[in-house]
Amino acid sequence: MPNLKDLKNRIESVKSTRKITKAMQMVAAAKLRKAQEAAEQARPYAEKMSTVMEKITSTNLSSDSPLLIGNGNNKTHLIVIATSERGLCGAFNSSIVRQAKSHLNNLLSDGNNIKILTIGKKGREQLKREFGQYLIEHVDLSDLKTVSYENASNISENIISKFFKNEFNIATIFYNQFESVISQTPKASQLIPIETKKGEVEIQTSTSNFLYEPDEQEIIEDLLPKVITTKIFTALLENGASEQGARMSAMDNATRNAGEMIDKLTIQFNRSRQAAITNELIEIISGAEAL
Repeated sequence: MPNLKDLKNRIESVKSTRKITKAMQMVAAAKLRKAQEAAEQARPYAEKMSTVMEKITSTNLSSDSPLLIGNGNNKTHLIVIATSERGLCGAFNSSIVRQAKSHLNNLLSDGNNIKILTIGKKGREQLKREFGQYLIEHVDLSDLKTVSYENASNISENIISKFFKNEFNIATIFYNQFESVISQTPKASQLIPIETKKGEVEIQTSTSNFLYEPDEQEIIEDLLPKVITTKIFTALLENGASEQGARMSAMDNATRNAGEMIDKLTIQFNRSRQAAITNELIEIISGAEAL
């Protein structure tokens, strides 16, 4: 049984930990608001970009852009896994990696080749042991306070360059979509070839005739890289909000758990001290009676 000094030291240690987790919770809450606003503001733009792309492709079914129709092979997959640079955010990173691992294993079992590009070191750390031989590149965003469209554009240009060098055939990004502070949903979005819902927009556009300047093919060629960049940018913003929400929730749980531990240790300390005092009184009384 620990003595009084050990219990007191443990109580002080847990109190210090509680101060840290409480501070981290408050910092995450402050960052969450800004990150959530950025993610929510990007969603309408991403949706509109997809709608415009779908309407154009619905009237130009013969588009031969590789970014839209692929390069004729589906054997090599590039998996982009976006996670955080820092930990202490609950199951945020593990939920993304878990879904990505399931997809990777399915691809391998079907005889496909895989390549992995990681964004955020936490995902890379979790994948290194099992899929280390498939890791081809890593994007470090640890020095950035906020993710910009330019960062997403650089990642997009790198991926598109690899695609046109025939280094892969299909690219998919994994990330967490922000739902609420306590809910983040792992998502997978195909980057290349770009998925379009032609059937749904044909009905809407069949009664309308649009004139495009320049021609549709030129517009498509210009829009396709922007669509990929927008998807990556949206994924990074969703990840940013999800990370802060998960960290806020995790630190709140840690703070409450530390409080409960302090209460239990305090009760144990008081009982041990009371027992020590009782033993001293018994020894004094016994000594007095012996005299």
